[in-house]
Amino acid sequence: FIDNPGSFDLLATQMDVWPSVRPGRYEVKNGTSLFNLARMLRNARQSPVNLVITKIRTKENLASLVGKKFETDSVTILAFLNNTDTLRNYGLDTNTVMTAIFPDTYTYLWNTPPSGIFRKLFAQYKKVWTEERRRKADSLGMTQTNAYILASIIEEETNNNQEKGLIASVYMNRLAKNMNLGADPTVKFALRDFGLKRIYEKHLAVESPYNTYRKKGLPPGPICTPSLQTLDQVLNAPKTDYLFFVAKKDFTAGHVFTSKYQEHLKYAREYQQALNMQEQQKQKTAKEEIDE
Repeated sequence: FIDNPGSFDLLATQMDVWPSVRPGRYEVKNGTSLFNLARMLRNARQSPVNLVITKIRTKENLASLVGKKFETDSVTILAFLNNTDTLRNYGLDTNTVMTAIFPDTYTYLWNTPPSGIFRKLFAQYKKVWTEERRRKADSLGMTQTNAYILASIIEEETNNNQEKGLIASVYMNRLAKNMNLGADPTVKFALRDFGLKRIYEKHLAVESPYNTYRKKGLPPGPICTPSLQTLDQVLNAPKTDYLFFVAKKDFTAGHVFTSKYQEHLKYAREYQQALNMQEQQKQKTAKEEIDE
């Protein structure tokens, strides 16, 4: 608060502040002198706003994040992300627009419009896609968009960085053989139920272009914003003959990789049995707590 508004008004008038005042976000710290405050407003020295992007799954999530940080609201941002004509200028569409978003910290002014916000995001996208990364994608027979989409699936599959490349090799092998990807995270995305711990047959029946159990090929867009490390794991994936993988029955962060379906079924049954036992134990424990 200004203790003496009259004095500030007089000083601001003498310094010709009022014609220069611009809307924005200004940080006024305790102890700031009237002179420094007037000079800050006259020079429109706004405080920067940091937009921290980590893992985001949907356009709606991104719009909500931006709407909480900036003058523009989430509805306006979402309309921008769904504007076909605008996105065409970037070589994107409403399905692929999120492939331009990489996790990072972006600095803006509070009143930056949606076009300015996206322009900086896209500049980082171009910076990420170096000549070397583009060359690696080409050598895999993948576009930048497809590499990003695959990386988004890997990001949701595991936090184990040592296995991301192997999982990528499985999916690339399936694509090469025209097999369904059969990726559980795409089903969660199709259902918009990201808390699902276990995928059942009823979930696999969902009709969606993102359900890779029913639709061949990659989904039309990413299912999250993958880390740069995950993208690089895709671009540097080892060549294997693996076609299947399943989580280990001891519930460590690892997976068992196989090239034969019958072999895969064996490990899958072991994992399912371990899951069933785990659920039964939880139910038993919960019942005992209630009985007490």
